[in-house]
Amino acid sequence: MDLRKIQETEERYYANTFSRLPVAITRGEGMYVYDVEDRRYLDMFAGIAVDSLGHSHPEVVSTIRKQSGLLMHTSNWYYTLPQLRLAQLLVKLTGLEKAFITNDGTEAVETAIKLARKATGKKEIIAMKNAFHGRTLGALSLTWGEKYRKPFMPLLPGIKFAEYNDVDALREKITGETAAVIVEPIQGEAGVIIPDDGYLEEVREITVEKNILLILDEVQTGFGRTGEMFAFQHSGIKPDIICLAKGMGGGFPIGATVFDCGDFKPGEHGGTFIGNPLACEVANTVINVIVRERLAENASRMGDYLLNELKKRGMGARGRGLMVGVEVEDGKRTVLDLIEKGVLTIYSGNTLRILPPLIIERKHVDEFLTAFDSLKH
Repeated sequence: MDLRKIQETEERYYANTFSRLPVAITRGEGMYVYDVEDRRYLDMFAGIAVDSLGHSHPEVVSTIRKQSGLLMHTSNWYYTLPQLRLAQLLVKLTGLEKAFITNDGTEAVETAIKLARKATGKKEIIAMKNAFHGRTLGALSLTWGEKYRKPFMPLLPGIKFAEYNDVDALREKITGETAAVIVEPIQGEAGVIIPDDGYLEEVREITVEKNILLILDEVQTGFGRTGEMFAFQHSGIKPDIICLAKGMGGGFPIGATVFDCGDFKPGEHGGTFIGNPLACEVANTVINVIVRERLAENASRMGDYLLNELKKRGMGARGRGLMVGVEVEDGKRTVLDLIEKGVLTIYSGNTLRILPPLIIERKHVDEFLTAFDSLKH
Protein backbone atom coordinates (compact mmCIF):
# COMPACT_ATOMS: atom_id res chain seq x y z
CA MET A 1 0.00 0.00 0.00
CA ASP A 2 1.51 3.35 -1.03
CA LEU A 3 1.35 6.56 1.00
CA ARG A 4 -1.58 8.04 -0.92
CA LYS A 5 -3.67 4.89 -0.40
CA ILE A 6 -2.75 4.88 3.30
CA GLN A 7 -3.87 8.51 3.62
CA GLU A 8 -7.17 7.77 1.85
CA THR A 9 -7.80 4.75 4.07
CA GLU A 10 -7.16 6.77 7.23
CA GLU A 11 -9.49 9.53 6.09
CA ARG A 12 -12.22 6.93 5.65
CA TYR A 13 -11.74 4.86 8.79
CA TYR A 14 -9.73 6.65 11.48
CA ALA A 15 -10.76 9.49 13.82
CA ASN A 16 -9.57 12.89 12.60
CA THR A 17 -7.30 13.54 15.59
CA PHE A 18 -3.78 13.74 14.14
CA SER A 19 -2.03 16.09 11.73
CA ARG A 20 0.25 13.48 10.20
CA LEU A 21 3.57 14.10 8.53
CA PRO A 22 3.80 12.47 5.06
CA VAL A 23 5.69 9.33 6.11
CA ALA A 24 4.28 5.83 6.75
CA ILE A 25 6.76 3.94 8.93
CA THR A 26 6.89 0.16 8.83
CA ARG A 27 9.97 -0.80 10.87
CA GLY A 28 12.92 0.57 12.82
CA GLU A 29 16.38 -0.40 13.93
CA GLY A 30 18.61 1.59 16.26
CA MET A 31 18.63 5.26 15.24
CA TYR A 32 16.75 4.65 11.99
CA VAL A 33 13.22 3.92 10.77
CA TYR A 34 12.02 2.81 7.35
CA ASP A 35 8.89 3.72 5.38
CA VAL A 36 6.58 1.68 3.15
CA GLU A 37 9.03 2.11 0.27
CA ASP A 38 11.89 1.02 2.54
CA ARG A 39 13.44 4.48 2.55
CA ARG A 40 15.62 5.06 5.61
CA TYR A 41 15.22 8.05 7.96
CA LEU A 42 17.42 9.20 10.83
CA ASP A 43 15.07 9.47 13.82
CA MET A 44 15.82 12.71 15.65
CA PHE A 45 12.69 12.88 17.80
CA ALA A 46 12.21 9.30 19.02
CA GLY A 47 8.42 9.28 18.96
CA ILE A 48 8.43 12.51 21.04
CA ALA A 49 11.13 11.46 23.51
CA VAL A 50 9.71 7.94 23.83
CA ASP A 51 12.12 5.60 22.04
CA SER A 52 14.91 6.13 24.56
CA LEU A 53 16.85 3.05 23.39
CA GLY A 54 16.11 3.59 19.73
CA HIS A 55 14.17 1.01 17.73
CA SER A 56 14.08 -2.77 18.19
CA HIS A 57 16.68 -2.76 20.95
CA PRO A 58 17.69 -6.42 21.37
CA GLU A 59 17.19 -6.49 25.15
CA VAL A 60 13.74 -4.95 24.87
CA VAL A 61 12.75 -7.36 22.10
CA SER A 62 14.04 -10.28 24.18
CA THR A 63 12.08 -9.11 27.22
CA ILE A 64 8.86 -8.79 25.23
CA ARG A 65 9.28 -12.29 23.82
CA LYS A 66 10.11 -13.84 27.18
CA GLN A 67 7.49 -12.06 29.31
CA SER A 68 4.71 -12.40 26.72
CA GLY A 69 5.36 -16.14 26.82
CA LEU A 70 5.02 -16.14 30.60
CA LEU A 71 2.28 -13.66 31.51
CA MET A 72 0.90 -10.51 29.90
CA HIS A 73 -2.13 -9.75 32.06
CA THR A 74 -3.78 -11.08 35.18
CA SER A 75 -5.43 -7.96 36.71
CA ASN A 76 -4.59 -6.07 39.87
CA TRP A 77 -6.61 -8.49 41.95
CA TYR A 78 -3.31 -10.37 42.19
CA TYR A 79 0.32 -9.59 42.95
CA THR A 80 2.80 -9.69 40.07
CA LEU A 81 6.56 -9.54 40.44
CA PRO A 82 7.39 -7.26 37.46
CA GLN A 83 5.09 -4.59 38.93
CA LEU A 84 6.72 -4.79 42.34
CA ARG A 85 10.22 -4.72 40.85
CA LEU A 86 9.36 -1.61 38.83
CA ALA A 87 7.86 0.16 41.85
CA GLN A 88 11.00 -0.57 43.87
CA LEU A 89 13.21 0.70 41.04
CA LEU A 90 11.27 3.95 40.64
CA VAL A 91 11.33 4.63 44.37
CA LYS A 92 15.08 3.97 44.49
CA LEU A 93 15.83 6.26 41.52
CA THR A 94 13.58 9.16 42.58
CA GLY A 95 14.12 9.07 46.34
CA LEU A 96 10.35 9.23 46.96
CA GLU A 97 8.26 6.67 48.86
CA LYS A 98 5.72 4.95 46.62
CA ALA A 99 4.85 4.43 42.96
CA PHE A 100 1.62 3.89 41.05
CA ILE A 101 1.93 2.49 37.53
CA THR A 102 -0.20 3.95 34.73
CA ASN A 103 -0.65 3.35 31.01
CA ASP A 104 0.73 6.74 29.93
CA GLY A 105 1.67 10.24 30.98
CA THR A 106 -1.84 11.66 30.96
CA GLU A 107 -2.94 9.00 33.43
CA ALA A 108 0.08 9.84 35.58
CA VAL A 109 -1.12 13.45 35.73
CA GLU A 110 -4.67 12.37 36.54
CA THR A 111 -3.27 10.30 39.40
CA ALA A 112 -1.32 13.31 40.65
CA ILE A 113 -4.46 15.46 40.67
CA LYS A 114 -6.32 12.91 42.79
CA LEU A 115 -3.37 12.44 45.12
CA ALA A 116 -3.05 16.18 45.68
CA ARG A 117 -6.73 16.54 46.47
CA LYS A 118 -6.72 13.56 48.82
CA ALA A 119 -3.51 14.48 50.64
CA THR A 120 -4.45 18.11 51.25
CA GLY A 121 -8.23 18.12 51.33
CA LYS A 122 -8.07 21.11 48.96
CA LYS A 123 -9.09 21.46 45.30
CA GLU A 124 -7.08 24.35 43.87
CA ILE A 125 -4.08 23.61 41.64
CA ILE A 126 -1.78 26.15 40.03
CA ALA A 127 -0.37 25.25 36.62
CA MET A 128 1.81 27.33 34.30
CA LYS A 129 1.02 29.31 31.19
CA ASN A 130 2.07 27.45 28.02
CA ALA A 131 2.06 24.16 29.95
CA PHE A 132 1.02 20.87 28.39
CA HIS A 133 -0.04 18.02 30.69
CA GLY A 134 -2.35 15.89 28.55
CA ARG A 135 -5.77 15.75 26.90
CA THR A 136 -8.09 13.89 29.30
CA LEU A 137 -10.38 16.26 31.19
CA GLY A 138 -8.31 16.50 34.35
CA ALA A 139 -4.94 16.81 32.61
CA LEU A 140 -6.51 19.12 30.02
CA SER A 141 -7.62 21.41 32.83
CA LEU A 142 -3.92 21.96 33.62
CA THR A 143 -2.98 22.48 29.96
CA TRP A 144 -2.74 26.09 28.81
CA GLY A 145 -3.48 26.15 25.07
CA GLU A 146 -6.95 27.37 24.14
CA LYS A 147 -7.00 25.13 21.04
CA TYR A 148 -6.87 22.11 23.35
CA ARG A 149 -9.31 23.43 25.97
CA LYS A 150 -12.04 25.46 24.30
CA PRO A 151 -14.11 22.67 22.65
CA PHE A 152 -14.36 20.77 25.94
CA MET A 153 -15.25 23.46 28.46
CA PRO A 154 -16.16 23.50 31.28
CA LEU A 155 -13.17 21.73 32.74
CA LEU A 156 -12.14 21.12 36.36
CA PRO A 157 -12.85 24.08 38.62
CA GLY A 158 -10.16 25.54 40.86
CA ILE A 159 -7.37 25.65 38.29
CA LYS A 160 -5.19 28.75 37.99
CA PHE A 161 -2.31 29.60 35.68
CA ALA A 162 0.81 31.53 36.62
CA GLU A 163 3.60 32.80 34.38
CA TYR A 164 6.29 30.19 33.91
CA ASN A 165 9.72 31.16 35.23
CA ASP A 166 8.22 33.91 37.43
CA VAL A 167 8.14 33.11 41.16
CA ASP A 168 6.47 36.40 42.03
CA ALA A 169 3.58 35.58 39.71
CA LEU A 170 3.30 32.19 41.40
CA ARG A 171 3.19 33.73 44.87
CA GLU A 172 0.32 35.99 43.82
CA LYS A 173 -1.80 33.02 42.75
CA ILE A 174 -1.46 31.02 45.97
CA THR A 175 -4.38 31.06 48.40
CA GLY A 176 -5.40 29.12 51.47
CA GLU A 177 -7.21 26.69 49.18
CA THR A 178 -4.19 25.82 47.04
CA ALA A 179 -3.43 22.10 47.11
CA ALA A 180 -0.53 21.94 44.68
CA VAL A 181 1.62 23.57 42.04
CA ILE A 182 2.41 21.57 38.89
CA VAL A 183 5.46 22.45 36.79
CA GLU A 184 7.38 21.04 33.85
CA PRO A 185 11.13 21.38 34.57
CA ILE A 186 11.40 22.22 30.87
CA GLN A 187 8.31 23.07 28.87
CA GLY A 188 8.49 20.64 25.98
CA GLU A 189 5.39 21.12 23.85
CA ALA A 190 5.72 24.89 24.23
CA GLY A 191 9.01 24.70 22.32
CA VAL A 192 11.73 23.62 24.76
CA ILE A 193 11.38 26.53 27.19
CA ILE A 194 14.08 26.33 29.85
CA PRO A 195 13.60 28.33 33.07
CA ASP A 196 16.31 30.41 34.71
CA ASP A 197 18.79 28.76 37.03
CA GLY A 198 17.30 28.67 40.52
CA TYR A 199 13.67 28.76 39.38
CA LEU A 200 12.73 25.26 40.51
CA GLU A 201 14.57 25.76 43.79
CA GLU A 202 12.52 28.90 44.47
CA VAL A 203 9.27 27.15 43.52
CA ARG A 204 10.16 24.38 45.96
CA GLU A 205 10.90 26.92 48.70
CA ILE A 206 7.56 28.64 48.16
CA THR A 207 5.59 25.39 48.22
CA VAL A 208 7.31 24.27 51.42
CA GLU A 209 6.72 27.68 53.00
CA LYS A 210 3.01 27.61 52.06
CA ASN A 211 2.60 23.90 52.92
CA ILE A 212 1.40 22.95 49.44
CA LEU A 213 2.50 20.09 47.22
CA LEU A 214 4.94 20.37 44.33
CA ILE A 215 4.10 18.16 41.34
CA LEU A 216 6.75 17.87 38.63
CA ASP A 217 5.62 16.70 35.22
CA GLU A 218 8.67 14.79 33.99
CA VAL A 219 6.80 12.83 31.35
CA GLN A 220 9.08 14.25 28.65
CA THR A 221 12.19 15.15 30.68
CA GLY A 222 12.55 11.92 32.66
CA PHE A 223 14.85 8.91 32.27
CA GLY A 224 18.04 10.55 31.09
CA ARG A 225 16.62 12.95 28.53
CA THR A 226 18.19 16.10 30.01
CA GLY A 227 21.53 14.59 31.09
CA GLU A 228 20.37 13.44 34.53
CA MET A 229 18.02 10.55 35.25
CA PHE A 230 15.38 13.17 36.10
CA ALA A 231 15.45 16.88 35.33
CA PHE A 232 14.73 17.87 38.94
CA GLN A 233 18.12 16.43 39.87
CA HIS A 234 19.83 19.34 38.12
CA SER A 235 18.33 21.54 40.83
CA GLY A 236 18.93 19.30 43.83
CA ILE A 237 15.32 19.59 45.00
CA LYS A 238 12.87 16.90 46.04
CA PRO A 239 9.27 17.19 44.77
CA ASP A 240 6.25 15.60 46.41
CA ILE A 241 4.88 13.98 43.25
CA ILE A 242 6.53 13.14 39.92
CA CYS A 243 4.65 12.22 36.75
CA LEU A 244 6.56 9.90 34.42
CA ALA A 245 6.05 8.07 31.11
CA LYS A 246 7.48 8.28 27.56
CA GLY A 247 11.13 7.19 27.84
CA MET A 248 10.54 4.71 30.67
CA GLY A 249 8.98 2.17 28.30
CA GLY A 250 11.24 2.70 25.32
CA GLY A 251 8.19 2.62 23.05
CA PHE A 252 5.98 0.32 25.10
CA PRO A 253 2.98 2.16 26.65
CA ILE A 254 3.55 2.78 30.36
CA GLY A 255 3.73 5.64 32.84
CA ALA A 256 3.97 6.18 36.58
CA THR A 257 3.23 8.57 39.40
CA VAL A 258 5.84 8.48 42.16
CA PHE A 259 4.97 10.25 45.38
CA ASP A 260 5.81 11.14 48.94
CA CYS A 261 2.53 12.60 50.27
CA GLY A 262 0.38 9.87 51.79
CA ASP A 263 -1.40 7.20 49.78
CA PHE A 264 -4.72 6.03 48.37
CA LYS A 265 -7.04 3.55 50.03
CA PRO A 266 -8.13 0.43 48.11
CA GLY A 267 -10.77 1.35 45.55
CA GLU A 268 -9.89 5.05 45.36
CA HIS A 269 -7.84 4.63 42.20
CA GLY A 270 -7.00 1.89 39.74
CA GLY A 271 -7.44 0.57 36.21
CA THR A 272 -7.72 -2.68 34.32
CA PHE A 273 -4.47 -2.62 32.35
CA ILE A 274 -2.24 -0.51 34.59
CA GLY A 275 0.87 -2.21 35.88
CA ASN A 276 0.45 -5.27 33.68
CA PRO A 277 3.41 -7.67 33.82
CA LEU A 278 4.48 -7.16 30.20
CA ALA A 279 4.65 -3.37 30.34
CA CYS A 280 6.36 -3.41 33.74
CA GLU A 281 9.01 -5.90 32.69
CA VAL A 282 9.75 -3.90 29.54
CA ALA A 283 10.13 -0.74 31.66
CA ASN A 284 12.44 -2.57 34.06
CA THR A 285 14.63 -3.57 31.12
CA VAL A 286 14.66 -0.10 29.55
CA ILE A 287 15.50 1.68 32.79
CA ASN A 288 18.23 -0.79 33.69
CA VAL A 289 19.83 -0.34 30.27
CA ILE A 290 19.72 3.45 30.66
CA VAL A 291 21.45 3.15 34.03
CA ARG A 292 23.96 0.47 33.03
CA GLU A 293 24.97 2.12 29.75
CA ARG A 294 25.11 5.57 31.37
CA LEU A 295 22.83 6.97 28.71
CA ALA A 296 22.03 10.08 30.74
CA GLU A 297 25.72 10.95 30.51
CA ASN A 298 25.63 10.26 26.78
CA ALA A 299 22.63 12.58 26.49
CA SER A 300 24.63 15.31 28.18
CA ARG A 301 27.68 14.84 25.93
CA MET A 302 25.80 14.52 22.65
CA GLY A 303 23.39 17.28 23.57
CA ASP A 304 26.23 19.68 24.33
CA TYR A 305 27.91 18.82 21.03
CA LEU A 306 24.69 19.32 19.05
CA LEU A 307 23.84 22.58 20.80
CA ASN A 308 27.33 24.01 20.36
CA GLU A 309 27.37 23.12 16.68
CA LEU A 310 24.00 24.78 16.13
CA LYS A 311 25.15 27.93 17.91
CA LYS A 312 28.34 27.99 15.81
CA ARG A 313 26.04 28.19 12.81
CA GLY A 314 24.37 31.25 14.28
CA MET A 315 21.14 29.47 15.11
CA GLY A 316 18.94 30.49 18.01
CA ALA A 317 19.23 27.17 19.79
CA ARG A 318 18.59 26.16 23.39
CA GLY A 319 18.42 22.89 25.23
CA ARG A 320 19.53 20.61 27.99
CA GLY A 321 20.83 17.16 27.17
CA LEU A 322 18.96 15.68 24.24
CA MET A 323 16.04 18.07 24.51
CA VAL A 324 16.87 20.83 22.03
CA GLY A 325 14.89 23.58 20.36
CA VAL A 326 16.03 25.62 17.34
CA GLU A 327 14.33 28.79 16.17
CA VAL A 328 13.61 28.62 12.45
CA GLU A 329 11.68 30.77 10.02
CA ASP A 330 8.96 28.17 9.43
CA GLY A 331 8.79 25.17 11.74
CA LYS A 332 6.54 22.97 9.62
CA ARG A 333 8.40 23.75 6.40
CA THR A 334 11.72 22.91 8.05
CA VAL A 335 10.39 19.56 9.27
CA LEU A 336 9.05 18.74 5.79
CA ASP A 337 12.34 19.74 4.16
CA LEU A 338 14.27 17.55 6.58
CA ILE A 339 12.01 14.62 5.72
CA GLU A 340 13.13 15.04 2.12
CA LYS A 341 16.71 14.81 3.40
CA GLY A 342 15.95 11.59 5.29
CA VAL A 343 15.70 13.08 8.80
CA LEU A 344 12.67 13.06 11.12
CA THR A 345 12.03 15.93 13.56
CA ILE A 346 8.98 17.74 14.91
CA TYR A 347 8.07 21.36 15.55
CA SER A 348 6.20 23.63 17.95
CA GLY A 349 5.30 26.77 16.04
CA ASN A 350 8.58 27.98 14.58
CA THR A 351 10.71 25.95 16.97
CA LEU A 352 12.32 22.84 15.52
CA ARG A 353 12.37 20.23 18.30
CA ILE A 354 15.15 17.65 18.46
CA LEU A 355 14.62 14.71 20.86
CA PRO A 356 16.66 11.76 19.55
CA PRO A 357 17.10 8.36 21.19
CA LEU A 358 19.60 8.38 24.06
CA ILE A 359 21.79 5.93 22.15
CA ILE A 360 22.74 8.61 19.61
CA GLU A 361 26.40 8.82 18.62
CA ARG A 362 28.44 11.70 17.24
CA LYS A 363 28.16 10.33 13.71
CA HIS A 364 24.37 10.60 13.94
CA VAL A 365 24.59 14.19 15.16
CA ASP A 366 26.88 14.97 12.24
CA GLU A 367 24.44 13.29 9.85
CA PHE A 368 21.67 15.52 11.17
CA LEU A 369 23.86 18.63 10.90
CA THR A 370 24.76 17.82 7.30
CA ALA A 371 21.06 17.59 6.42
CA PHE A 372 20.26 20.73 8.39
CA ASP A 373 23.09 22.66 6.73
CA SER A 374 21.73 21.79 3.28
CA LEU A 375 18.49 23.66 4.01
CA LYS A 376 17.94 27.34 3.32
CA HIS A 377 17.79 29.18 6.64
